[in-house]
Amino acid sequence: MRFEDRLAKVLPSVAGRMVEGWAFPGSGSTDKSLKLRGPKAVQKVLHDLIAVLFPGCHGEELPEGAAREAFVRNTVSTTVHALAQHIRLALDYEASAPGGNGAGEQAVAAQAEQLALEFAEGLPEIQRLLQTDILAAYEGDPAARSTMEVVQSYPGLYAIAVHRVAHFLYARNVPLIPRIMSELAHSQTGIDIHPGAQIDAAFFIDHGTGVVIGETARIGRNVKLYQGVTLGALSFQKDDQGRLVKGIKRHPNVEEFVVIYAGATILGGDTTIGAHSVIGGNVWLTHSVPPHSKVYNQQPSPLIQNAKAAKPVRKKA
Repeated sequence: MRFEDRLAKVLPSVAGRMVEGWAFPGSGSTDKSLKLRGPKAVQKVLHDLIAVLFPGCHGEELPEGAAREAFVRNTVSTTVHALAQHIRLALDYEASAPGGNGAGEQAVAAQAEQLALEFAEGLPEIQRLLQTDILAAYEGDPAARSTMEVVQSYPGLYAIAVHRVAHFLYARNVPLIPRIMSELAHSQTGIDIHPGAQIDAAFFIDHGTGVVIGETARIGRNVKLYQGVTLGALSFQKDDQGRLVKGIKRHPNVEEFVVIYAGATILGGDTTIGAHSVIGGNVWLTHSVPPHSKVYNQQPSPLIQNAKAAKPVRKKA
């Protein structure tokens, strides 16, 4: 029998079993899950939002004169309408899932519209915070030639821009969408910021690759991180059935005017880095340090092999 005929023979069974498999336990309504928009649709919303937050830098050419305000109005209107649809679908899916509130479509639609309206009204504040982040990057990096260079080429700024959008939605209990946004930024920049993390103004991530900031981390103003920094959980509390307990404080607090150098790992919900502290590269911390601390590892003593010498020469620190 030809391959095409053999394939045609098994396809009805395969398709039927896979459709049944979509309704796995805990997934909610299969029909509603199929209506959810995926990362590409959310990415389009993000792209348009970034374009209006940084006009002329990440989108179409900015119009001149009075046309600029019309451009902003039109872009915000189109984007917020699209966002409202995504929120409605996400809320509808959550409402129908096991343990959901079972809210009807009309109530869900009204809630989605209210959340989208709150987001639109919050855009000027998101823009203000991002302007402090731009200045922090420009003033904190001697290699930065201009704020425009920061806006157009710094992965850390892009990651925090996406985070400020995602966190606004996360803080208002919008399901699914904030996490999709954060993972889009993660895949593009290598910077992983959970949308639940609370980050104050003038935040700068230099270089950025490998930075991880957990859900319950709290970061004060004027904090600077280098690549490879982890603000993570020390352990995961479990209930009597051995399941992970959700919603508890697991990640550290970093107070204002702190610098954390490359490769540092800071863990635990009870860990606080006091204001104006400096944490050196590759430091491992699981306990708090007071304000104005300087935390470094002991200087290593490298072993240098001299090709002409009989024995290795150990360089003293």
